[in-house]
Amino acid sequence: MTLTQAQSPPRPGASGRLVGKPIDRVDGGAKTSGAARYAAEYPYPGLAYAALVHSTVARGRITGIETAGAAAVPGVLAVITHENAPAMKPAPPMSVLNLSSLATGTRVNYLNTDEVHWNGQPVAVVVAETQDAALHAATLVRVTYEEFAATVGFTAEEPNAKPQKSDMLQSGSASKGDAEAALAAAPVSVDLRFTTPQHNHNAIEPHATTAVWDGDRLTVHEGTQNVAWVRDHLAARFGIPAGSIRVISPYVGGAFGGKTMVWAGTILTVLAARVTGRPVRMMLTREGVYRTVGGRTPSAQRVALGAGADGRLTSLIHTSVTQVGRVGGGPEQVTSQSRHLYDAGAILVRQSLVELDTLSNTIMRAPGESIGTFALEAAVDELAYKLDLDPIEFRMRNEPERNPIDGKRFAHRMLREAYALGAERFGWSARTPEPGSMRDGRWLVGMGVASAYHPSWQLPANVTVRLSADGTVLVRCGFHEMGMGGATAQAQIAADALGVPFEAVRVEYGDSVLPTGPGAGGSGQTASVAASLLTACEKLKRSMLALARRSSGSPLRGRRLNGLRARDGGLWTEPGPGETYAAILARAGRPHLEVAVGSDTRVGAMVGQARFMAKFLRDRRRWMKAACGAQFCEVRVDPDTGEVRVSRWVGAFDVGTVINAKTAAAQLRGGIVMGIGMALSEETLVDPRNGRIMNPGLGEYHVPVHADIPPIDVCYLGDPDPTMPLGLIGVGEVGITGVAAAIANAVHHATGRRVRDLPITLDKLL
Repeated sequence: MTLTQAQSPPRPGASGRLVGKPIDRVDGGAKTSGAARYAAEYPYPGLAYAALVHSTVARGRITGIETAGAAAVPGVLAVITHENAPAMKPAPPMSVLNLSSLATGTRVNYLNTDEVHWNGQPVAVVVAETQDAALHAATLVRVTYEEFAATVGFTAEEPNAKPQKSDMLQSGSASKGDAEAALAAAPVSVDLRFTTPQHNHNAIEPHATTAVWDGDRLTVHEGTQNVAWVRDHLAARFGIPAGSIRVISPYVGGAFGGKTMVWAGTILTVLAARVTGRPVRMMLTREGVYRTVGGRTPSAQRVALGAGADGRLTSLIHTSVTQVGRVGGGPEQVTSQSRHLYDAGAILVRQSLVELDTLSNTIMRAPGESIGTFALEAAVDELAYKLDLDPIEFRMRNEPERNPIDGKRFAHRMLREAYALGAERFGWSARTPEPGSMRDGRWLVGMGVASAYHPSWQLPANVTVRLSADGTVLVRCGFHEMGMGGATAQAQIAADALGVPFEAVRVEYGDSVLPTGPGAGGSGQTASVAASLLTACEKLKRSMLALARRSSGSPLRGRRLNGLRARDGGLWTEPGPGETYAAILARAGRPHLEVAVGSDTRVGAMVGQARFMAKFLRDRRRWMKAACGAQFCEVRVDPDTGEVRVSRWVGAFDVGTVINAKTAAAQLRGGIVMGIGMALSEETLVDPRNGRIMNPGLGEYHVPVHADIPPIDVCYLGDPDPTMPLGLIGVGEVGITGVAAAIANAVHHATGRRVRDLPITLDKLL
């Protein structure tokens, strides 16, 4: 089996500057032709198929499990339950000092316990010769329970929320001054409640795992956002060295956070393969994803704002309540943007949690900020109306020069410029301020705006770069490709750094045998890999220079590094002579030269972790790093039916340097599309009596389709952040933030009605 290889297509003029160009994705041909293999598409002799049996109670204990009917189905190889499953080790405790420990989806030791912790928990696995036989047999397993009292209703439990504790990664509260007193004294104020529902992941590729044991060695094909986390988690659960496990994930058909953690399907596929001695594949149904993979938590939020008659904020209060499962899940940073966006005289942000007998919540595109910006930016719009100020003008009057709470400098912030650019492209000046004052025939027309915001992340990444005598470059790093064009971006970066044509660069990724890369999350993968890749390229050029300086026939003999740069496939002095890499290697008798940044040895991993934490804490003390932007929305509302159609969109963003203009624009548009779904249709319905998800599939959980989406104009300033690699900040998640608020604000402008509870459905406008 070969490693994933993203071969760049030839293109003219590739030796010029490539960063920023709209280069086609190197994996585009494989994906559009069907050549790309996903986790459920790898052939193995004797492959068997597995299906899950889910609990039908929220909390209890299994008192009986009847498997004879399932076992009698032709082709069934095994029915695995808590009565016959081999023992596994429990999930490792979560610790920020061991980032891979954060991969735990839930703390349940599946099929090693008779306890049930949520409605949908796997209680049996059926393995059969065919997928159909496994799915049919799973319906014949009969389970009886002793039911326990369960707490499953978020709204009912909200009054019992407890303050979120702070840790190294997230703060549960922060304040400046006495915000409540300032609110009470403010001449103009709003004090509002907002709610958002639970959301579930619906990636085009449902979760799937193919597991193959060869003695004590394990190969796993998995659609994941973090191959290293999957490998380490499986090593801990099955008691084998991480080096004995290979996780292969070259292509991931959408993830958005849902494939970051290790969920039941992955673990139980590996267990089934061990029990049967056969390669086993499990492909979750859509319903199976809802039952076993966490989604976004619901939220209840309070945003209270006070201002003087001059439009200056004197008080900003943002509090939230979200849920976690009793067996796992983590808090969302709902108030994150409210700590940074506005220069209020007094600020209070606080997050609280409720524990429920439900499946663990998990991260989902822009966790925290996606729903937090809805509440904050809708409240800002309401206060602007009370002050009789244009919503953009009100925001600009309260734009801070430094981080409002602690006074830290912004590493990069051009929100004013983003608003100016977006307003011009959108035609904001044509908006009349009174609600209901704009029409297009029978349609009510509304325009709304909101700020986008997402923090910038940088994670550890190990990289090797090999330059061969034929002029080709091989970049190796275990990062991930989920459709965002990661391999293309890194090839552009390497080509520029080494001065070689784009088609000369090949990138290997998506495999745990490669140098450990970062997880794909937090909009941080590109920056994280780029930092190490640039370091590796500089190291490679210095090594090449050292070879050249030792060669008597080299024009670079004795030359210093100062004034040296890479271009046209070699090293060149400025001004002065140059020499190609091929000539340097030929004189040295070397077929290639390879350098590494970072190490996957035990000591190397510890050193890398220590360096990461030191840099993380140092940067957090010194800077506030984030992407930001302005979302402009136009809606049309039918006054008789309440139908809302988003008719036009402009998003203007400050995301630093853009590596690939085409893929960055696609990422930003994708975030906006996802935000439109959050605003108008997406909602997971949970039965408050038993915690069962009532709409587990695309037939009843409504995501946007093509007809729901207008032309989306995205633009960015392109100004680099000097504190980040190549000046890039990140584009994957900022696109969804502010979207729901912009739509809600536009709906108010069209109709005069404020909707503070998502989604904005017909009944809320009639």
